[in-house]
Amino acid sequence: MPQTYRPLQAAFWMVGSILGFTMVAVAGRALHPFLDTYEVMLWRSVVGIFAVAGVATITGHITEVSTDRLLIHALRNAIHFAGQNLWLVALSLIPLAQLFALEFSYPIIVALAAPFVLGERLTRTRAVSALIGFAGILIVARPFGAEGLSPGLLAALGAAVSFAGAALMTRWMTRSMTITCILFWLVTFQALYGLIGAGLDGRVGVPPVAALPWVVAIGLGGLIGHLGLTKALSLAPAAVVTPMDFLRLPLIALVGMALYSENPDIWVLIGGAVTFGANWLNIWSESRKTSVLQAQMQQP
Repeated sequence: MPQTYRPLQAAFWMVGSILGFTMVAVAGRALHPFLDTYEVMLWRSVVGIFAVAGVATITGHITEVSTDRLLIHALRNAIHFAGQNLWLVALSLIPLAQLFALEFSYPIIVALAAPFVLGERLTRTRAVSALIGFAGILIVARPFGAEGLSPGLLAALGAAVSFAGAALMTRWMTRSMTITCILFWLVTFQALYGLIGAGLDGRVGVPPVAALPWVVAIGLGGLIGHLGLTKALSLAPAAVVTPMDFLRLPLIALVGMALYSENPDIWVLIGGAVTFGANWLNIWSESRKTSVLQAQMQQP
C-alpha cells in the first residue's frame, strides 16, 4: 500500500473510531450481568465476522483477504485480546471517565516506542503534546491518591500497555496489508481466542434475547472503532494518530453523567481540557508541517 500523510483525514476517521469505542463501553456495561468478558469478546467478534465478510463481499474487497503472515495477525490480535479483556474487567470496577483516562496512557508508550519499532521520528512537538496529554490524564484519574492502585486501575493500565503494542503493530501492518485483510483477521482471531477463553470452564454462555441488541451494538461499535483507527493509522504516523483518541475522554464523561450518574468533579473537567489542548497542538503542528512541505514542492 502506498503510504500517505494526511493528518486531517486521519482526524476525521478517528471521530468514527471514538464514537465506535464509546458504543462499546455502553454496550459492555449492559452485557456485564449476562456474560463474562471472554463470552462478550466471542459474541462481539462473531457479529464482526459477519459484518466484515458481508461488506467485503458486497464491495468486492473479499479477495484482499489472504493467509499470508497469519502468525503476525495471530500475535497482533493476541496482544489486543489481552488488552480488551483487561479493559472489560476494569469497565465493571471503575468509573467510565477514569477508565478512559488511564487507557489514554497508551499514546505515551506509542510515541516513545514508535522511533524504535517503526522508524518514525519523535519530534519535539509530538513529545511535548504527549507529555501534556499524560499530565491531563493524571489530573483526571489521580491513580496515586488515597485509594492507591486498585484492581480496576491496574487492569486499565495493563489494557493501555496492550493497546500500545497493538497500535504499533497495526501501523506496521498497514505498510503491506489492506485494511480489509487486517479487519477480517482481527475479528476472526478475536472470536477464536474468545471461544477458547469462554470454554475453559466447560461451558460457553449464550446471550439471552433481551441482550441481543447490546451484542450487536458492541460488535458493530468495535468494528467501527477499529476501522476508523486502522484507516487513520494508514494516513498518518502512529505518534500523530493515537493522541487524537484523547477526545474520547470528555465524550465518555458526558455519557457517564447521562447514563450512570457518574458526575465528574472539577479535576475531570480540567484534565479533559488539558488533554484536548494537547491533542489539537499535535494536529495543528502536523497540519502546518504538511502545508509547508506541499508549498515547497509546488515551487518551481
